[in-house]
Amino acid sequence: MNRQTVLGFVLIAVILFGFTWYQGKQQQKFQEQKRIEDSIAWANAPHPIEPLAIPDSLRTAAGFAAQQPSVDPLGEMMAAARTAAQQRFTVSNDVVTYEFSTLGGTIADVVLKEYKKYGGEPLHMWKPGTESFDVSFFLRRDGRDAQVNTREFVFTPVAMPDTGWREDETEKQIVMRLPVDSLAFVEFVYTIPRADYMIGYEVRFVGMEGRLSNQSSFEIDWANTSIQNEKGFENENRYTTIAYRYPGEKGVEQLGIQNAGVSKSENEPSRMQWVAFKQHYFSSFIIAADAFQGADMGIVTSQPGEGTVKKFHARVGVPMERDRTDYGFRMYFGPNLTPTLRSYDLSMDRIVSMGWMSFGFITRTMVIPIFDWLGDHIASFGWIILILTLIIKTLISPLTFASYKSSAKMRVIKPEMDEINAKYPDQTDAMKKQQATMELYRRAGINPLAGCLPMLIQMPFLLAMFRFFPEAIELRGQRLWWADDLSSYDSIIDLPLNIPFYGDHVSLFTLLLAVAIHLSSRVTLSQQTSQPQMAGMKFMSLWLMPIMMLFFLNKFAAGLNYYYLISTMFSLAQIYLTRAFINEDKLRRKMLETPRKEKPKSKFMQRIEEAQKAQMAAQRAQQQAQSRGGNAAPPPIRGPRGNAPGTTGKKKR
Repeated sequence: MNRQTVLGFVLIAVILFGFTWYQGKQQQKFQEQKRIEDSIAWANAPHPIEPLAIPDSLRTAAGFAAQQPSVDPLGEMMAAARTAAQQRFTVSNDVVTYEFSTLGGTIADVVLKEYKKYGGEPLHMWKPGTESFDVSFFLRRDGRDAQVNTREFVFTPVAMPDTGWREDETEKQIVMRLPVDSLAFVEFVYTIPRADYMIGYEVRFVGMEGRLSNQSSFEIDWANTSIQNEKGFENENRYTTIAYRYPGEKGVEQLGIQNAGVSKSENEPSRMQWVAFKQHYFSSFIIAADAFQGADMGIVTSQPGEGTVKKFHARVGVPMERDRTDYGFRMYFGPNLTPTLRSYDLSMDRIVSMGWMSFGFITRTMVIPIFDWLGDHIASFGWIILILTLIIKTLISPLTFASYKSSAKMRVIKPEMDEINAKYPDQTDAMKKQQATMELYRRAGINPLAGCLPMLIQMPFLLAMFRFFPEAIELRGQRLWWADDLSSYDSIIDLPLNIPFYGDHVSLFTLLLAVAIHLSSRVTLSQQTSQPQMAGMKFMSLWLMPIMMLFFLNKFAAGLNYYYLISTMFSLAQIYLTRAFINEDKLRRKMLETPRKEKPKSKFMQRIEEAQKAQMAAQRAQQQAQSRGGNAAPPPIRGPRGNAPGTTGKKKR
């Protein structure tokens, strides 16, 4: 690789960085414009009118009727429920504390007992006060349909469980009721097991025959705002979104990741089994007994420093049946722990994105089982990652050894390669040089692609780990040396400014990884034969790749960088270990003295050789024409019958 080629690579890198910077600026402008447009659209869109706060002085029968005429169609009992004082009470099981509110009959807050926010504060599933859960349906009153939004009414607690758990008690049930009239009511029933993140939720229309309007479905409207629970906003935002699953499908769909200040909405008319508000390591699910009848979903991403990550919103339809009064659902508020989510057999574990195709297959079938098994027997996750790396390196070691042996073979035939280079020094002899080189490789038993195969095999593992470690909740809060949380970046120096593409801190694991890549590249290049293109390869391997990794991985999880670091160190150790087992002098004698059996050439190789011979003939003819000083075009390449390609040789009639 000559100087011009290296300069070309440098210019390409500069152009790519410049384009990325320009694209980021344009994206910021687009996001700001999109935010303004979304705000205008939101302001112009129709929204449910929240009930007005009525002073006590106006709460006379006549005064209240004058101030709230819209309540009359719903009846006296619902009018009273609209203005009753709300109550709040908590119910805890072994893993979760739920706070219920009679306003709307909803779960107002969820605190996970076994997890803490980064910094040690209690971990809330959403920001208190942002939760909204509404069941919307229509009542038939005086020949007209009146919409009911349950979030506007105060429910009456019917069954209030004890705060403690008896020894034989396996679940608790909370029942809250909204009276429609003296004979009919809407009831919400929550069933909380003793030691589970999944709870039951039931909507009952009791005595509502003839009172419900002729409707095919009712709606559930759910919204909340996720709190920033992790160390870095950017990393947590990267894995926070809305996910949903179609019935019978193994995979899940997601709204995608949005940058700060950007909103995204999606209308999905298809049936779906569940919808989830996925935070980085924790998720809230609502699951239908059968399927929801489509959904409107949306997210709005917060700005860094606001203390929140995203605002979630989902409106789902629930099909109604004429003679049916009970509609059951399930809710999950808990960690994105793969074994826990998988235990419900609803493909909920697919919310933890492990990559596509072979990457996800490797992670789910090999990496996660080994990681979980090691976690059951070893307390230190530093040792777990170390052993996991050793297992993977051992599995691919035969291919790695073959690669190193191929490199050794290339070194021992250097004298023969020098002879070929001296015999064909001109560019015009490139075809002959290539044929002579391939013949030498054949006689020596060298596969030119053998050196690339181990890298191709390792690539799925490297990319699988790239997806696994940032999403592995097991690493959350785990310390290793100077890193206080392996699920987030490690920082030894906090910078006073944010460097573009790098960040506002210095990650020591990333810095050590860059040094390890540099050393490994230096050792690898020293094992290879010196060729004209080596100058460019040295620049890319020794400097460009380590610097790129330094910038790219600085904000990623310390566990990921630790894995890449020890994986690179293992590769370096394998080079020295393999060198000790390979005697290059003996290898050279064996290669050049052992006769190779002549294998019959395939038709494909025969066609290639014929094409090469034809190309060489055309080049010789062109050179002869140029040497005579003429500008005549070279004779056309003839086919097997002497005619030009594309003709049959038959005369026209």
